[in-house]
Amino acid sequence: MSAWFDSLSLWLAAHPEWLGLAIFLLAFGECLAIIGLLVPGTVLLFAVAALAGSGALSLGHTLLLAWCGGVLGDLLSYATGRYFHQDIRRLPGLRHHPQWLAGADLYFQRYGIASLLVGRFIGPLRPMLPMVAGMLDMPAPRFVLVSLLASVGWALAYLLPGWATGAALRLPLPPGFWPQAGIVAAAVAGICVLSLQASLREMRHSSLLAAACAALLLAALSLGYARLQAFDQGLLQLLQQQRQPALDNVMLLLSQLGDGHSLLLVASALLGILLLGRQWRAAVFAGLTLLGTALANALFKQLIARSRPDTLLEPLGSFSFPSGHSSASFALFFVLAILAGREQPARMRMTWVVLACLPALAIAVSRLYLGVHWPSDLIAGALLAACLCAACLSLVQWHRPLPALSARLWWWLLPTSLLTPVLLAGWQWPAQLLAYLY
Repeated sequence: MSAWFDSLSLWLAAHPEWLGLAIFLLAFGECLAIIGLLVPGTVLLFAVAALAGSGALSLGHTLLLAWCGGVLGDLLSYATGRYFHQDIRRLPGLRHHPQWLAGADLYFQRYGIASLLVGRFIGPLRPMLPMVAGMLDMPAPRFVLVSLLASVGWALAYLLPGWATGAALRLPLPPGFWPQAGIVAAAVAGICVLSLQASLREMRHSSLLAAACAALLLAALSLGYARLQAFDQGLLQLLQQQRQPALDNVMLLLSQLGDGHSLLLVASALLGILLLGRQWRAAVFAGLTLLGTALANALFKQLIARSRPDTLLEPLGSFSFPSGHSSASFALFFVLAILAGREQPARMRMTWVVLACLPALAIAVSRLYLGVHWPSDLIAGALLAACLCAACLSLVQWHRPLPALSARLWWWLLPTSLLTPVLLAGWQWPAQLLAYLY
């Protein structure tokens, strides 16, 4: 397998005109029932994305091709399950490996639509869940909508790291960038792995451990951000190289979704729904996390008083460290993820948290793309939100775990939390769209 992988990488490097087709086919195979279990698609996608980032393809084209391939794989898998129904268990491969289908079947029947969103990021389940959805006669329009949305997050999570690595290797970056980037990446990965292992092992104070780890790294970053100039400048330069009108509009809209007035309204609505539903402890947890994050962010800004990047044409009035957009968006989505994972297995709870990072990360990256913040500002904002969220969860659950919210309550929470910032920012979309078209 290693020799075949090396040969394919070398051939694609020598024939970059086939790179787009390779990305599409690999994404298609990674999401295709049965085939996705046999092909090491994750490693291959990272490799071809790195080749694309070296100058062969733009980020937009890379993500679009992966998204199209993933959606097509989902649709074909769904159609296969819909056509064969229960006879699918007698197909070659599944006949000798019934456990491949059994796990996805159980997961889908337990979590429904949520399984398609969460299972997208779990390797053994990703290619099988669409087929199970078809086998169990999930309505086609509903499946297509979920697939279109889930494929966006999947393409970003699986292609963006590889593309960014390829682009970083191509550009002349400041001396010392890679050692500093390695230190930051290792530190963030370390606390993520430690917190993940503690949660999966059901340690009693796993949330308190996560809060302590995030607090230590945040303190180290607050004291040592001045020594990360090569990392900050290099990563900012990398994204500034990708500026283009179409992407500018997208990033501006993402940034508007994380504006303070939008998130304040969402937080108020979230707390109101929880209180009306008499979910007192959940409301205390959400209120402490969101309010505490906002107050701590303001305090950090005044104490550190770091200047923003000089890429801005008109300097903003507030300080840079940590990013308010990053801390507020991560706090909001962490709260939603933790509430969604109540009374579920540890692996499912952690998957909800990982999924929550995707929209928050998109808002944070938009700030970096627009040149409003340094990379370390965004990392500090995420760490601040994680620290306070984990600490508040540990406090609220000190004597007994939080109960799960009812499905009826979620029908109010999700539209309010996800659509409110979109509607608030939406009044500017038509004008920006017309400006782009003309």
